[in-house]
Amino acid sequence: MPLHQAIQRLLLIGAALRLPPRPERPQPPPQLQPLIEALSGEYQRFDERAIHFGHRYRSGFWAIYLLSALAVLFAILPLALGWDSSQHALHPYAGGWAAGEVVIIAIVSAIYWLGIRHDWQGQWIRARTTAELTGYLPMLAPLLDPTSRSVEPNWYLQVLDPGRHSRDNDQVPLRVDEVTALCERHAALARSLLEGIWADAQFRLRYAQWAIQILEGQQHYHRCITIRQHAVLHRVHRLNVALFGLTAFGALIHLLLHTLWLSLITTFFPALGASLHGALAQSEAYRLGASSERLVVDLQGAIARIQTALAAEHREIDALKAAVEAALALILEEHQDWHMLVRPHQLPLA
Repeated sequence: MPLHQAIQRLLLIGAALRLPPRPERPQPPPQLQPLIEALSGEYQRFDERAIHFGHRYRSGFWAIYLLSALAVLFAILPLALGWDSSQHALHPYAGGWAAGEVVIIAIVSAIYWLGIRHDWQGQWIRARTTAELTGYLPMLAPLLDPTSRSVEPNWYLQVLDPGRHSRDNDQVPLRVDEVTALCERHAALARSLLEGIWADAQFRLRYAQWAIQILEGQQHYHRCITIRQHAVLHRVHRLNVALFGLTAFGALIHLLLHTLWLSLITTFFPALGASLHGALAQSEAYRLGASSERLVVDLQGAIARIQTALAAEHREIDALKAAVEAALALILEEHQDWHMLVRPHQLPLA
């Protein structure tokens, strides 16, 4: 289990998380199955890469923060144990704590160097973006205009507003180079599969139901994020209140009792509290939870629009296409918000 997930589980011990039941697996229309299978290998490759570097980056900054607090503990322990005194029997071993502190600082430096050297954050963001865009290509393909003579090979830029997702805007998370290559590679297959497909009423029904199932899956994902992030925020807040409360209590007692163990409390506890707060701030738990909570509502609106278009008396094709296009735009906007939220954070901030 990755370190950041292990820490989250440890923080949430005893928390009763009421996660919603997982929705049914989306069932795509048979007409789109060949395209989905053709893209599945590429999607899996990008998704595995995103998971790999996402774990490395998030575990990296959690490790840096918590090891920094541990280094403070190693620095103060010789004083608290009395080993710094030449009269103590274990005084010759006091240097071991200093050596341990140096080792911890070296580990922190190594994590920092490796994270920057191999660009864990950047590779995570790029791979996650490419995986997301690749995963939605089969859903996007039926929205392409077969009569269009556009020279733009990227399906996203053909269907959605290219001004909003310009390839020249460095702040936009679209990885159009890799996505464009996929679109070009599978353009012939898409054209052969989608020719005259909208005339089939059964396809329209299955496509709309599939789109709804995908959006419901996204709703479930973001509900779970909201619940977990709120729970982690609440638990870390309670821990910090306890740690700083004990620090204040130790400082008051220290006015009456002069013992080095109280110095340990008033030094290590605030360092641990600050580390937890810093790691939580770097993870953007509050803003991610709030963003996911808002998106759950927005996705419900997108689902309702598709259902309305599907239930229309004549099942107007244009209305259904517009509803699915709006849902895809919503998902892309959410991913862009996530990109802009995560991108400013780098391991140096830790």
